[in-house]
Amino acid sequence: MNTLRNSAEVKPGEVVSVSWLNRAAREALEGSIPLLWVGGEISTLTRAASGHLYFTLKDADAQVRCTMWRNRAQMLPFKLEHGMRVEVRALVTLFEPRGDYQLNVESVRHAGVGNLYEAFLRLKARLEAEGLFDPAIKRPLPRFPRGVAVVTSPQAAAWQDVIAAFARRAPHLPLCLYATLVQGDGAPARIAAAIRRAGARAAADGNDVLLLVRGGGSLEDLAAFNDEAVARAIRACPLPVVVGVGHETDVSIADFAADLRAATPTAAAEITSAGFVDLRDHLERLSMRISRAMQRRFETAAQRLDRAAARLTHPRQRIEQARLRLGNLEQRLQARVQRQLAASQARTTALGLRLTARRPDLAARKRTVDTLAARLERAGRSLIQRQQDRLDALGQHLAHLDPKGVLARGYSITRDADGGIVRDAASLEPGSRIRVEFHVGEVDATVNSKKG
Repeated sequence: MNTLRNSAEVKPGEVVSVSWLNRAAREALEGSIPLLWVGGEISTLTRAASGHLYFTLKDADAQVRCTMWRNRAQMLPFKLEHGMRVEVRALVTLFEPRGDYQLNVESVRHAGVGNLYEAFLRLKARLEAEGLFDPAIKRPLPRFPRGVAVVTSPQAAAWQDVIAAFARRAPHLPLCLYATLVQGDGAPARIAAAIRRAGARAAADGNDVLLLVRGGGSLEDLAAFNDEAVARAIRACPLPVVVGVGHETDVSIADFAADLRAATPTAAAEITSAGFVDLRDHLERLSMRISRAMQRRFETAAQRLDRAAARLTHPRQRIEQARLRLGNLEQRLQARVQRQLAASQARTTALGLRLTARRPDLAARKRTVDTLAARLERAGRSLIQRQQDRLDALGQHLAHLDPKGVLARGYSITRDADGGIVRDAASLEPGSRIRVEFHVGEVDATVNSKKG
């Protein structure tokens, strides 16, 4: 096997193998031509049992073979047919075993889709910059619309889907169809005119909301809903607009301009009728609650009636019962009165006996009082005599302690000039003035001399 070498390494006159040549050609093609879109018409289409697709892409002057492997072919959004004009995103390569130049296809779209999508993006950016898609200008849907205007084709499956959804969810709600083309030349102008007509007749037809609906399709099929005139008609409509165009993955300019986007026509009808469905569910819940409450009231009333019936008796029977009860009470009253009288009599007798037993002996009490009075008199005289004797003894003792008594026996009291008692002669000096107190009287004297 020849090793792969760069063409610059091939020397003049050197012979290379076909395998080397084809491999070098493949690498040169893949390295020099990037992944790109190629447009043309499909011919000689073959679907292999393995799932791979083989076809030829041609135009008026040339053709090229194409291969689309199964993992890519399974993701195609539509079925390829002979004669179909398409655009393929492919890598230019070479099939080495046969030396065939070909395209390895990664994805396929209808011819012109690229231009349509670029136009879609440009229009979307311009209208968005203008503020046509501003969420602040979106209008809320009425919760309970009186009528619904539907702009679509009467032959479209979307119209039947809307009818079926409303029949299931809000059969009382009137639908007013404003027929229009939804595809092809002139469709954008017809759709915009239908929207304007529905808005102008809203009051007369009794409509409160407008549905713009259509089934799914390719970008070319939905081109009418990517038109500026349709977008402006939606925003100029006096009614809130719900757009349900295509399938869940389909998005159009009309979706951005609408007050509310629905994934499908059926979803648009369901959103519009949601208020009635919620109200019906709410009423059903209230009905169930009322039924349960009434059942409880009936059961409570029945129980009260049963208890009242159990207490209800015939008047004659009630009178007889009252008479028996009165007789019984009379007997009980008489028995109670007799018991109370007997008890009172017994208590009175017992108290009389106790009073008799406790009656005092006045003569004995008088003798006791006299004896006590004599004892009290004797005790009083004895106490007075003892106190008198004690008083005399204390007087005698006090007389012995009285300084006057000492002076009466010949003693005297000497005081110095300050009135202090002189107890020691040494405290006096010759010439000192003294006062001498006797039992009777006092004298003033002067010390002439002192001894001791």
